[in-house]
Amino acid sequence: MIFEKLAALIAEQFNVDVDSITMETSFTDDLNADSVDVLDLSMAVEEEFGLDELGEEEASSISTVGDLVRFLKNKID
Repeated sequence: MIFEKLAALIAEQFNVDVDSITMETSFTDDLNADSVDVLDLSMAVEEEFGLDELGEEEASSISTVGDLVRFLKNKID
């Protein structure tokens, strides 16, 4: 469920087909995300999942969709 919600958010944010997003999708390499894109996505994720602001250290450890899914599972569970 987390992956599906996240994939929908990412698809909307980066204007890509939701089916093209996998756990291995890299934000920088596959989606060409820059720091502004990542900031926008983190705010959308915080809102969608009801999280506090992501710390810089937490955000810097996330490079793929799978990293973000695992991070969210740890935060939510």
